[in-house]
Order: sequence, then C-alpha cells, then structure tokens
Amino acid sequence: MNPQDSALFSSDSFSVRDAVLVLEDGNVYVGRPYGALGTTTGEIVFSTAMTGYQETLTDPSYDRQIIVQTFPHIGNTGVNSEDPESSRIWAAGYVVREPATQISNWRAERTLDDDLNTYGIVGIADIDTRKLVRHLRSAGVMRAGIFSGESLVDESGQLKRISDLLNVVTSSVHMAGLNLSEEVSTKETYVVEPQGAFAGKEPLYTVASVDLGVKAMSPYRMAERGCRVYVMPSTTTYDDIVAINPDGVFFSNGPGDPSTADFEVEQLRKVLDTEIPFFGICFGNQLLGRALGFGTYKLKFGHRGVNQPVQDLTTGKVEVTAHNHGFAVDAPKGEPVPSPYGGGHYGRVQVSHVDLNDDVVEGLQCLDIPAFSVQYHPEAAAGPHDAAYLFDLFIDMMKNNKVSRH
Repeated sequence: MNPQDSALFSSDSFSVRDAVLVLEDGNVYVGRPYGALGTTTGEIVFSTAMTGYQETLTDPSYDRQIIVQTFPHIGNTGVNSEDPESSRIWAAGYVVREPATQISNWRAERTLDDDLNTYGIVGIADIDTRKLVRHLRSAGVMRAGIFSGESLVDESGQLKRISDLLNVVTSSVHMAGLNLSEEVSTKETYVVEPQGAFAGKEPLYTVASVDLGVKAMSPYRMAERGCRVYVMPSTTTYDDIVAINPDGVFFSNGPGDPSTADFEVEQLRKVLDTEIPFFGICFGNQLLGRALGFGTYKLKFGHRGVNQPVQDLTTGKVEVTAHNHGFAVDAPKGEPVPSPYGGGHYGRVQVSHVDLNDDVVEGLQCLDIPAFSVQYHPEAAAGPHDAAYLFDLFIDMMKNNKVSRH
C-alpha cells in the first residue's frame, strides 16, 4: 500500500485479535500475533537463512532490528540451552510466514514461542513475507513497528487508525548514526579457557577480544585452537588490552553505525601502531577499515543469512558464508593501496574478499603490519563452515609474531 493510501486503511480493517506491521513508507501487513503482545519498533531487515533461527535471534548484531525470515516455516526444531549466541534474544521484533505448530528435535527443550514470550519479543505471523521482502529489496530497509493486543486500542477503547501507528514508527530512531556497542557488550571481562583437545592445558596464545556484540562461538573457535580468550567490554582501552600481555587482539561483530565508533577506532590504531596481531569480524572489519583511513556506508538492504557467496581474492576460492551486516567498508578493489590514514601510515592494504552478489568489500588484508579482517562470520554456529580457516590464519599470525619477537 502506498503512503497516500494509508488514510484509507482505517481501523475497521483489523481487529484487536490481529497483529499489524506498519512500515515507515506506509505499507501495512495484518497477521496474527506471534510471541509477546505489545508494541515494538526498529529497523526491519530480512534474513535468508533456512536454519539457525535461534542463533539469529540471539545474535547481538540484531539489536534494535525487526527480523523477517524469508524461509516460510520457523520453529520446527524448537529451542535449547546450547545454541544461543548470547544470554538473551536481542532482536526488537520477529516476522514469520508460518510458525511451527509442533516441534520435532531430540535437543529441543521448549518452543520458540516460549522464548519470544519470555523475552517480551513482539512478533507477527501469517503475512506474505515473500511480498514484504521483495518490497524491502526494492525500497531498502527502513523503520517499522509491530502492534498487537492493547497497543491497537486507544484510551477510549476504540481501535487506533493506521495513521496513529504510523506516527509511532516515524517517531522512532534511525539505525544510521546509532552507537550500540556499549548497549550489547559485556560489562565485565570474562575468560574463555582453552577447549576441546586443549582443555585443561596451558594456553598456546592469549587473545584480548573486545566485545562489540560478540557471538559466543567466536571466542570458542579461538579457545578450541588453544587460546585463552579475555572477552573485554567495548569501553576497553589500549592500556587495558596490553595489561593482559596478549599475543593477539580480536574485535568482534556488533550492531550500530561504525561511523560513530570513534573511541574504538582510536584504541585500535594504538594496537596497530604496536603491531600486535589483529583480527576483526563484521563490525571489527568496519573498524579496521576506519582505522586504516577508509570510509564506511550503509547498504540498501544489507546481507543477512547463511548462504552468501564470497570470493577470496588472494586465492580465487569461493566460500559459502554467514552474514549479518547493514554497513560496509568503502575501499578500492584491485591492487594494494597505501592506507589512507596518515598518508600510508599503516603501509599497504588490499581488499581480500568480495561478495559475489553485489561486489561489496568483505575483507581487508594489511601487507606491512599483522592485521586482517572479514565482514562475514567465519565462526558460523549454524553453518556453513567454509571460512573457519580464518581462525587458523589468526593463530599462524600470532605464532609468527612470537617467533619474530624472540
């Protein structure tokens, strides 16, 4: 529905038993409530993943966002206490075509609907998500709101008009310009000890992991390679980092606009200046780009899902990868270039990976200092695991740096 038609979509077009999704451009979808009743607003985005809905919902990078699942059947395998990527659901809202009526998985402990209600996540089901996603691909992601239950009724007990709901949406904040790292980050440092074959052994390497919205699998991937990982708040300073004498520094994924993260960029530049090996994922990639002097920009509808093709330009290899990002680094592809910051202060840099769908920069490689990053998610708890080798590259970088120091 066009914005100019929204006034025609009057209160008698839905009932108090419905859920209503309103986009900021006036498009309206009426379905049934899913999860908690109430009001929620956020940037509406879509994920093309067919699996891993529990990992998606608990990814802190979805803070302040309403997730639309393109796969029509959601909730079939329930939820469990092993798969979450954080301690809670971070998504602002949830949009699905058809929720599962029964769960069938030996690991399931409860239904997805249970968790949505527990965390107060307002959702909507039984709408044409294919139509909605086609619209978002054309118009771009935007602000939206989901309304159900008492939020559909005014003080006099009458159903609200769509124009009332649209006012709530257009009064909400834009994602561009938001700094959300501190909102989702750990408040206190915690340690992930070596796992798997290295459990109980002295760590091979010590990693300072700055939590900008980290997914639990990232420190685990390093721990299973023999690392002791200190997961530190987003407010961590360079002095805090060097106090643990790390062999490497990791900047995690996270939500928000990278152009607002001046403090984090300042700390990262100090890390690069002392040539401590650095690895960044997603938001960490954007911050490395900024530290090197490149700009960042907002994508029309972003990359979200576990089926995105990326090419490693250094080898020619194509990987199927997991993504969740709405911003990207603006860096030239092709031959290495001097880092723009300080007139080549950090030496030569090359774009190492690109997305084959739209040619967006998906990785940066520094050639004269030990630093690299990728825009996608090699930890990929819900799969695929094509990019897991990047953690091995980080291990090799720390190993080589140790050898050169001694």
